[in-house]
Amino acid sequence: MELNSLLLCSDDKIVRVLRRTLGDLDIGVEHCSNEESALRQLTRSRFEAIIVDCADAGAASVLRGARSAPCNKRAIAVAILDPEVGLRSAFEQGAHFTLYKPISAERAKSSFRAARALMKRERRRNLRLPVTLAVEMMNPQSGARMKVDTTDLSEGGLAITLPKRSQPQGQWRLNFSLPGDDLHIEVTAEFAWQGNGSQVGLRFVDLSSETEQQLRAWLRKNSPAAEQDDPPVRCQLMDLSLRACYLALSSPFPVSTRLTLSMSASGVDLRSKGVVRLMHPEKGMGVEFVQDTAEHRASFEAFMAALTRNPDAMPDLLVEPEGLETEVLLDPFGDAEQGEDPLLQLFRDPAAGKQEDFLAMLRKQRGLTGAAAAR
Repeated sequence: MELNSLLLCSDDKIVRVLRRTLGDLDIGVEHCSNEESALRQLTRSRFEAIIVDCADAGAASVLRGARSAPCNKRAIAVAILDPEVGLRSAFEQGAHFTLYKPISAERAKSSFRAARALMKRERRRNLRLPVTLAVEMMNPQSGARMKVDTTDLSEGGLAITLPKRSQPQGQWRLNFSLPGDDLHIEVTAEFAWQGNGSQVGLRFVDLSSETEQQLRAWLRKNSPAAEQDDPPVRCQLMDLSLRACYLALSSPFPVSTRLTLSMSASGVDLRSKGVVRLMHPEKGMGVEFVQDTAEHRASFEAFMAALTRNPDAMPDLLVEPEGLETEVLLDPFGDAEQGEDPLLQLFRDPAAGKQEDFLAMLRKQRGLTGAAAAR
């Protein structure tokens, strides 16, 4: 299934470059030359990406319109900027990626490879498979139990039909089986939305890696629109702390992207979940680890020990986007305790917006100079 993008741009040269580049990446283009036609399309069709030339009148209005359109509010937004325009204004308007003029095919393809991977994950994450499953629900606080049936299932949650006169809230433990594979799923979920009548939606909370992989594999196997994810992105580890890392790569993912990181050094592997907290376009990104289990801490300690024993070893590191999480933007660094991590403190420093300033602060914090800080 082809990915679709909406392009607002009146520059014919840019349009030609992007049509050719996006076509090579199997991304369709719906071109609009003015604000009115773009806003009409946002209400009529679903797009995985909204691309706007910020030099065009109405660019900000189109980005806002995408966020208010139910079928496009989670579309990936790409802003095309003139060289003298700052990044902050584009990100404040809701852009996830930026492209500076003049736009070359090579540069655009590099940026849109990262955007495409995120577009695929967002589409699959929100794809709901109609299926009826018997679910047992238990409230861990009150001990209340009930049996319900699902109406659909996705990677992030499920919709159920509640019994009459019941109005449960909060978090519940769910138990259900996936037909055909004899897989039993136990997860925590919270009520996320309420539809018409007795239909409500539940969002999964803190899925284990094993459960997440089982659920994703089952949905991929049973979905008529299944497609392959893009391969993981290789990057360079520049700095690592207990709660965070900084990665160098030419096409970083935007702030609030949930990631899976796979690291390997001297025969020791570390797999972790993270959220992008800092992004330097075309340079790198700062990632906060979001797992805090005994198993993850043990794996992290073994990985750090391997790096200490072999200081010249270059870790092999791959990242995969898992989707955008808009909630983390409300409180991007959690509580004060999390902010005590020195690398996280740098991520939240206002001066860290430019990579040169961030690396200088990192060298000062580590007491290192030159390339030694980029280890």
